[in-house]
Amino acid sequence: MENYEESVSFLGTWGSFQRRLFLLLSLTAIPSGYNILCVMFLMASPPHQCFIPAHSNLSQEWSQAVIPLQVEAGGQLGRSSCSRYDLEQVQNLSAQGTVPRLGPDYNLSALGSGPEVLVSGLKLESCKDGWTYSSEYYESTVVTEFNLVCDDQWRQPLTSLVYFLGGLSGCFVSGQISDRFGRKPVLFGAIAMLSVFSSAVAFARSWLIFTLLFFMMGVGQIASYITLFVLGSELLVGSPRVLFSGLCLPTVYVCGMMLLTATAALVSSWRHLSLIMTVPGLACLPLWWLIPESPRWLASCGRFQEAEVVLRSAALENGVEAPQVIFLSTKVEKAETQEPESLSFLDLLRTSHIRFVTLTLWLIWFSSSVSYFGLIFNLSSLNGNPFLNYFLLTLVELPAYLASFMAARSLPRRFSFIGFNLIGALVVLLIQVTLHSYPGVTLGLVLLGKFGVLAGTGMLYIFTGELFPTAIRNTAMSSCAMFSRVGSAASPYLLGLAVFYQFLPWILVGSLSLLSVLLCFFLPETFRQPLPDTIQQMAATGRLKKPGPSTPPSKDDGKIAIDLTSSPEVICTTRL
Repeated sequence: MENYEESVSFLGTWGSFQRRLFLLLSLTAIPSGYNILCVMFLMASPPHQCFIPAHSNLSQEWSQAVIPLQVEAGGQLGRSSCSRYDLEQVQNLSAQGTVPRLGPDYNLSALGSGPEVLVSGLKLESCKDGWTYSSEYYESTVVTEFNLVCDDQWRQPLTSLVYFLGGLSGCFVSGQISDRFGRKPVLFGAIAMLSVFSSAVAFARSWLIFTLLFFMMGVGQIASYITLFVLGSELLVGSPRVLFSGLCLPTVYVCGMMLLTATAALVSSWRHLSLIMTVPGLACLPLWWLIPESPRWLASCGRFQEAEVVLRSAALENGVEAPQVIFLSTKVEKAETQEPESLSFLDLLRTSHIRFVTLTLWLIWFSSSVSYFGLIFNLSSLNGNPFLNYFLLTLVELPAYLASFMAARSLPRRFSFIGFNLIGALVVLLIQVTLHSYPGVTLGLVLLGKFGVLAGTGMLYIFTGELFPTAIRNTAMSSCAMFSRVGSAASPYLLGLAVFYQFLPWILVGSLSLLSVLLCFFLPETFRQPLPDTIQQMAATGRLKKPGPSTPPSKDDGKIAIDLTSSPEVICTTRL
C-alpha cells in the first residue's frame, strides 16, 4: 500500500508498543524451533541385535556367539543387527557341550572340554523373536516401539520424509490463508495445531497413525514460523524490523532447538517427550490477547477502521498523539483507482528474465536445504553422545546467523554467499579423511561445515528478497521455501547412500554446496542497489551485466508490471 510507513511515522520506531511486540513476537518463535529437531530424537535408531529368548538354555559361550560378527564401516568388527545363527541348531550344539569357534586363530571365549564348532558354517536366520535395543541414550523411540529396523528400516526415512512434506504443505498453504484471513489467526492456529498434534502422537498405537499425525506436526511447525515472520515484519518498521527478522527471530528459534536437545537428554521416552513438546505452544496461546493483527494487512484489505484502532492504541501506549485521520490519502486513492492486478505463481516463469532468476534460485535453495539437513542427519553416524553432538550442532547456528547479519550490512551478496558456502563445501569434503581416525576433528569439521552452509543460507534469504520485485516478492519467497522443503524431504535418504560407499553422503553434501556456489555466479549483484518495484524494473536492472549497452526490457515484461504499493514490502525469510 502506498505511503503506509509514512502514514504511521507518528508512532516512531522504538516506543513502548514496538518494544513490547518485539519481545512477544520473539517468544512466539520458541514452539516452532522447539519442534524442528523432534524428528532426530523421536526417530532415533539405537544399536540393536536379535533377541535371544531366555528359555533357549544356551551355554555362556553360545549365548555370546549366536549373533554373527560382520565388518562395519571403517573395517571394524561388529555384531549383526538383523540376523542370528539358526537358534535350533545352536541349541543342539550347546546341549552337546561343543564350543563355538569363529575362525582358525580366534576363539570367542576360553575353550571348554568339548569339541570346537566353526560357527561360520552354521545357517543364518532373521530375528524371529524381535530385537533388543541399547538403552544407553534412549529408553524408547518410535523405531524401538514399532521395530522400524531391518526389513522395515525403509519406514525410518519415509517417516522423516512425511514430516518434511507436511512442512512443504504448510509453506504452500499458510501464505495464501494468511493473505485472506489475516496473520494473527493463522499464526495462533498453527501454534495450536502444533501443540495438539504433538500431544496426539504420544498416544499413537501404530506406525501408520503416528506418521499421519507427524505430517500434521510438520504443517504446523513451518506455518507458525512463516506467519510469525510476516507478522513481525509488518508490525515493526525501520531498524527494529531488520534486527527482528535478521538476528533476533533466528536466535530465539535456535534457542528453542537447543532447549529441545536438553529436554531429550533428560526425557528418554519418546511418548513423554512428545507430551512435553506441547508445552511451549500452549504457553504462547495466551499471547493472542497481547499481539494485534497487522494494521498493514488490514489497510491493504480496505479495513481501515480496524487498522486505525490498532494504530491509535499503539499511539496511546507510546504516549504520542495520532492524527485525526490516518489513512485519508489511501482511502481517496482506493476509491478513485481500480483494484491492482494480482500476480500468481506462474508469473515467476512468464518472461525469460524472471524465469532465469527463479529457476536458478530454486536450484540453489534446494541444494542449500539438502546440505543443511544432510549434515544434521549424517551426524547420527558419528561417535559420541548424540545429545551433546546435536547441541553443539545447534549452538553453532548462533555465530552463523551473526556472521550472516554482519556480512549483509557491509559486503556484496554474491561474494558473501560464495565465501560462506565454499567454507562449508571444502570442510565437508575433508571429513572423508578424518571420519574414522579422528572423531573429535570430524565433529569440529561438521560444526564448521554447518557454520558455512547456514551463514550462506542466511545471506541467501536477503539476496533472494532483493532480486525479486515487491509486486511478487512474497510469492517468490514462498516458492523458494517450497523447494527448500523438497530438499529437506530428500535429506533423510542421504544416509542410505552409505550402503554403496560410506563417504557418499558427505561427498553429496559438499558437492551440492559447490553447485550452489557455481549457480550464484550467474545471478546479478544487488548490494546497495535499489529494490525493483515491478517486474518491468527487474527486467531492466536484474540481468547479468555485460559489456556494452544494456538490453531494454521486452514488451511482455510490461504486461505484468504492477505498482509495488499493491502489497506490503515484506521480505519473507523462512528457515529451511
